[in-house]
Amino acid sequence: MRNILIIGAGKSSSYLIKYLLDKSESEKLHITIGDLNVDNAKKLVGSHPNTDVIHLDVFNAASRVEAIKNADIVVSMLPARFHIEVAKDCITYKKNMVTASYVSEEMQALDADAKTNNLIFMNEIGVDPGLDHMSAMQVINRIRDKGGKMILFESFTGGLVAPESDNNLWNYKFTWNPRNVVVAGQGGAAKFLQENQFKYIPYNRLFRRTEFLDVEGYGRFEGYANRDSLKYQEVYGLDHVKTLYRGTIRRVGFSRAWNVFVQLGMTDDSYTIDDSINMSYRDFVNSFLPYSPTDSVELKFRHALKIDQDDIVWDKFLELDIFNPKKMVELDKGTPAQILQKILMDSWTLDETDKDMLVMYHKFGYELNGEKHQIDATMVTLGKDQTYTAMAKTVGLPVAIATLAILNGKIKTPGVQIPINKEVYTPILKELEAYDIIFKEHEVPYLGYNPLNV
Repeated sequence: MRNILIIGAGKSSSYLIKYLLDKSESEKLHITIGDLNVDNAKKLVGSHPNTDVIHLDVFNAASRVEAIKNADIVVSMLPARFHIEVAKDCITYKKNMVTASYVSEEMQALDADAKTNNLIFMNEIGVDPGLDHMSAMQVINRIRDKGGKMILFESFTGGLVAPESDNNLWNYKFTWNPRNVVVAGQGGAAKFLQENQFKYIPYNRLFRRTEFLDVEGYGRFEGYANRDSLKYQEVYGLDHVKTLYRGTIRRVGFSRAWNVFVQLGMTDDSYTIDDSINMSYRDFVNSFLPYSPTDSVELKFRHALKIDQDDIVWDKFLELDIFNPKKMVELDKGTPAQILQKILMDSWTLDETDKDMLVMYHKFGYELNGEKHQIDATMVTLGKDQTYTAMAKTVGLPVAIATLAILNGKIKTPGVQIPINKEVYTPILKELEAYDIIFKEHEVPYLGYNPLNV
């Protein structure tokens, strides 16, 4: 039996573990799952004979090393900042490694050692990053192979609530880390390329500069810019492209309402609120509004943000119950962002019967034989339940398929890498089709830049 070590059995691991267990007999696999909390892992594996669940603290060097030494390949599903400890051990004990996280500077620094030891350190093989890389490079390389020249690339991804579970005015629920939603876009202006011009959107304007996206069978969405759309320009070989834009998908209207929180300062995570533990939700909202001896908090809120009482945006804030004087913040010295997250989790946490949805949308503009063309590619995947979510599916399956491909010698190129090469993405994307992760491509008239973003 060949031993696969999975470190971390969080929300994204369900499909990863199921895939490998389903293959364990035919591929002669033994799956060892290490986590601080073994209960979730035990639920996922049940009584399957080809598994071990062990208590593993990544900061306990002895137990970490022992587990890695006994593995044929290591999958780290830990938070990104913890991968490096595992990676160093994988170099020492000559083990291939797979993660779904962005390549950090510390991880990239191991590239030479990985190549010297003929080791594959596959990163960014989840959904975003991961599926976005693979699906984009497949089309980009196909265009190049027939002599086309890329002139536009736009890419959007969003974790959303499935249509049958979409029952609030925001058309949104948390399907992943709530904190990442609350602080999204902070830390600098969004940067992208539009018709050969560098464009920047400061945080205070980010959610008012959106692009509409229509997905067949699922209606209209909107996208707002990611912080750095140019991060993969060189990696994708798009140095001469005229337009390069990466964004996040939400339902139409979300960004306009979210911008209210941004303008008030409620998404700020840089300071703490005094005596927040004794604050009500109403107190918290009022702390960002001007003093008035006569006006109510609701009236001050609408006046400050210029929201009419018959505006759907106003109804969205009423739905969140943010003006309730009895609901308490219950956070000691919380930052505005932490308090806002706590409030939103009351309304946006998925119920037990809710399902999530993952949407990805690419636009490819290119020139061929003197004419301009455009391909739009969309992918929508729905979750089954609270364990087997769309997010876990689109993260975990690419990780699992890549892990087995490396173990079987089908992926051969050593070094610290991401899945942009044909030997990686071609078989993975093909196999994912069997799991209903399918990109639908449409030839459309070349539209060039979107006037909203000029």
